[in-house]
Amino acid sequence: QVQLVESGGGLVQAGGSLRLSCVVSGSIFSINAMAWYRQAPGKQRELAAHIFSGGMTELADSVKGRFTISRDNAKNTVYLQMNSLKPEDTAVYYCNAFIRKFSTDPGSTYWGQGTQVTVSS
Repeated sequence: QVQLVESGGGLVQAGGSLRLSCVVSGSIFSINAMAWYRQAPGKQRELAAHIFSGGMTELADSVKGRFTISRDNAKNTVYLQMNSLKPEDTAVYYCNAFIRKFSTDPGSTYWGQGTQVTVSS
């Protein structure tokens, strides 16, 4: 059973910072790409940041220069450091990972349950 558990969300004032963490647990052979998505009220879920197993990253234009994604492969953990937060960053943030459970597993995408980030003006 593979689980992704996010933590670190909360309420912060505009201009503040938060650091989200997502730990992957269970029977895992390998983790390829990991990502953070977010979904604001009444809007579609969107990609915020993406990191490949080798460390290359991609960030949405709306968060470039403010957010940083990183991962600790030894801990099966991905982080999202969010600085200079804006009210428009308010959303539920979801962790996402492409995981192979055994060597011949082609892999599947798994999601966390989400963590709420609220930025007040």
